[in-house]
Amino acid sequence: MNPVNYLYLAALLFTIGATGVLIRRNAIVVFMCVELMLNACNLAFVTFSRMHGNLDGQIIAFFTMVVAAAEVVVGLAIIVSLFRSRHSASVDDASLMKL
Repeated sequence: MNPVNYLYLAALLFTIGATGVLIRRNAIVVFMCVELMLNACNLAFVTFSRMHGNLDGQIIAFFTMVVAAAEVVVGLAIIVSLFRSRHSASVDDASLMKL
């Protein structure tokens, strides 16, 4: 399969994720769309790495996955805190968490 096809797929996945972040109001859906965007970037990194014949893109993708795992922990903790205090997972209610 042509590596350009993987780049088209990465662009499509990133576009779907960006659209979900801009349109949706539910925090969990927005969070999943951000993860989709990160996975699209990882696919592009690995594709470019394979095209150039080195492992740099795969190493960057690995570190991106580590950062994404840490983001999941912090993001879900914030979403659970928001849901417990407001009984809603809406992004619009996130500004109400200020002191």
